[in-house]
Amino acid sequence: MKAVGLTQFGGPEVLQVLDLAVPEVTPGEIRIRVHAAAVNPVDALVRRGIAHVAGIEAPYVPGMDAAGVVEQIGDGVDTDLRVGDNVMAVVLVSGTRGAYAEYVVVPAESVVRAPAGMSHAEAATLPMNSLTARMALDLLDLPAGATLMVTGAAGAVGGSAVQLAKADGYQVIADATPADEQLVKTLGADIVLPRGTEFPDLVRRQMPDGADGLIDTAGIAATVLRAIRDGGRAVSSDRRAAGTGERGIATQHTFVPHYVREHAKLLRIRDLAQQGRLIPRVGQVLPAEQAGEAHRLLDAGGLRGRIVLTF
Repeated sequence: MKAVGLTQFGGPEVLQVLDLAVPEVTPGEIRIRVHAAAVNPVDALVRRGIAHVAGIEAPYVPGMDAAGVVEQIGDGVDTDLRVGDNVMAVVLVSGTRGAYAEYVVVPAESVVRAPAGMSHAEAATLPMNSLTARMALDLLDLPAGATLMVTGAAGAVGGSAVQLAKADGYQVIADATPADEQLVKTLGADIVLPRGTEFPDLVRRQMPDGADGLIDTAGIAATVLRAIRDGGRAVSSDRRAAGTGERGIATQHTFVPHYVREHAKLLRIRDLAQQGRLIPRVGQVLPAEQAGEAHRLLDAGGLRGRIVLTF
């Protein structure tokens, strides 16, 4: 099968088209003929050797988001899926088992039917980003009606957090640049404030006692904590932010591999997308052979939506 991967770590130039064996299906697994794979920041970490499984030999195939068609169902799988169904899946990268490939094998719990009427490219942008946002909300465990701040709200994970938070019944205060303000409002944020160093003070003007919680997808939790009420909670993409700090504010970080088998949560994400309450975020679609260019665009930053590779 055709795949895109690397045999040595480095910049976008290390990505190359590979000819690999089609992965075998074992009991409890489903093989997907991949038509689209989203390009995420974690893929760049795999490419650079920062996020890879120790002890696994090259080649390494990145990719945590796949959409395509069920090609084979392994023994012992209890599912209503059938061969030929359109599906989306979250993929735990392990050596050659990444989504940048014509075929990928994943646990059955990591696969759900794709939202009806959605393209493969659109479906591929949903699983990993939405599960990361879902995990953040679960870690916060705020009561319905609580006030939640989201930083990096225009990004793929931040935007998912805004939409899922609204589906959970929270009041959302989000940050945005002037260029992104309308986008973030469209995603459902109740209050959109200018992104930057004054954001926490602006939040306090709106809520003198502080917000109940924070989902920080921009890695700036340390500068925003002052906008959280005493004893509030925060979840950040920055692992260094974990712990309990001043005023009793507890901070945790997300690690989406812990959620790759959370089938019920992935089903809920699918249902919300099908209802139009979770919008797929496709920034650009490129053929798999242009994965190097996709990673150059990823490294440059500023994307509003995911680049999707097609097979």
